[in-house]
Amino acid sequence: MAHFHIQDLTFSYPGGSRPVLDGIHLTIAPGEYVVLCGQSGSGKTTLLRHLKTVLTPHGRRSGTILFNGLPLEQTGQREQAAKIGYVMQNPDDQIVTGKVWHELSFGLESLGVDRNTMRLRVAEMASYFGIQDWFHRDVDTLSGGQKQLLNLAAIMAAQPEVLILDEPTSQLDPIAASDFLATVRKINRELGTTILMTEHRLEDIFHAADRVVVMEDGRILANDAPRAVCYQLYRQNSPMFPALPTPARAFYAAGGTGACPLTVREGRSWLTAALETVTRSQPEPEPVPEQGEPALRLKDLWFRYEKDSPDVLKGLSFTVPKGALFAIVGGNGAGKSTALKAACGICKPYRGKVEVFGQELKKYSAGRLFRENLAMLPQDPKSLFVKDSVGEELEEMDASREEISSVAEDCQLTSLLNAHPHDLSGGEQQRLALAKALLTKPRLLLLDEPTKGLDSFYKRKLAGILTGLTKSGVTVVMVSHDVEFCAEYADLVSMFFDGQIMTTNTPRRFFGQNSFYTTAANRMSRCVFQNAVTVEDVVSLYRENTR
Repeated sequence: MAHFHIQDLTFSYPGGSRPVLDGIHLTIAPGEYVVLCGQSGSGKTTLLRHLKTVLTPHGRRSGTILFNGLPLEQTGQREQAAKIGYVMQNPDDQIVTGKVWHELSFGLESLGVDRNTMRLRVAEMASYFGIQDWFHRDVDTLSGGQKQLLNLAAIMAAQPEVLILDEPTSQLDPIAASDFLATVRKINRELGTTILMTEHRLEDIFHAADRVVVMEDGRILANDAPRAVCYQLYRQNSPMFPALPTPARAFYAAGGTGACPLTVREGRSWLTAALETVTRSQPEPEPVPEQGEPALRLKDLWFRYEKDSPDVLKGLSFTVPKGALFAIVGGNGAGKSTALKAACGICKPYRGKVEVFGQELKKYSAGRLFRENLAMLPQDPKSLFVKDSVGEELEEMDASREEISSVAEDCQLTSLLNAHPHDLSGGEQQRLALAKALLTKPRLLLLDEPTKGLDSFYKRKLAGILTGLTKSGVTVVMVSHDVEFCAEYADLVSMFFDGQIMTTNTPRRFFGQNSFYTTAANRMSRCVFQNAVTVEDVVSLYRENTR
């Protein structure tokens, strides 16, 4: 018997002009690992929220959802809480207590589990997930990766039959994301828990899935084994093809036929076999751009959030040249977001100096700084929303109708102007926040995780917007966990560690020498090429060497 059997599910939000889900038919069998993917706004999150009645959105719905053979609405809330686990995008949205140990036991307390069983399950989950070293810590001292792992452990303590995950790594750095997804795979393989997950990071999960379901405009476009889906999207020239794992994209772009590689290891084997007998030419590293007039300069910044707490910024110094797209990567909790807040005056360092366009930050009035010079896109886009519709959010900005219309089109918001901001998907909310920032026409744009929740199609659109801004003289400073985006589009990349910038270099020089903070293309091709960091690098070198 299937865990979930969805029949002709159609759903529209109140006031929506078209269905968000349109005739969905889908079956999830016990023990399966199913990856659900698609462009932002394709209906992935809405579909997942229909699989647990307490999360089902308000709107018009038709069709049926069966859970273990019975209509889902006939399954009691206690049984759903015990059997259907759900991990959200933002770990802070799900944590309800102040201590790690209490968070692990809270769900079991709510289910009325007896004390001895509860103690055993909490101890087991803490050991299984490696939480014992921070078992007694305050939740607010944890990194993003630790919080998400805590959410997962707390849910698994209830021993659910099905685990649903909605882009669980969207706020995690590459290493934490890889570790988290490996844990999810381990849960499926060793415990037999059924996994249904949406994710934009397909590199680490595509090969592990039994089945991949691709959604487009509220419908199912593809539903098959991973390699079969890759081939189907390639043949259809689908906009989802650029979201596929790097080995698959490189294989087909280079003219490969048949079954494609899905992992870095398989991609290495393909390249090594294909180029075994040829002389290999190598790409040249980009020239280091000349350092022109600085747009932003941070000198010896020291900052802590509380008087007795540890320093978050520890002598931070770096300079961003005018007109550059400057990317900062690093682990969760390293201080990257705090650095952006210090650069715009939200956090005030107790030592050091910030200069914006050659003038000390403290000499700007707040109105002049944000009205004439600087805009910041925060990590949580919802913090910018104060109106009841997307259109009203944009009209709130001091801009003409023509400017609003142009930015709405660039950010793909034209069809969403009547929607409530909090009804949007994570990617759509990110685009709305970006639109509001762009309407201020800043000279210096600070972006905190701008690609979070965005599909590959809109990432290319965002890259075009940012490139256009830098060509017009706007400076962009971007904190990001998306190393693929940084490698392809940044002018300079910096590594942030322990409250400081450790090194800054051009993307090919920076990512070409790293082992973990690098792209899948580099890890796959370094056996035959040096400094190839994008799919385009690998494909062009492959063609050049096999001509």
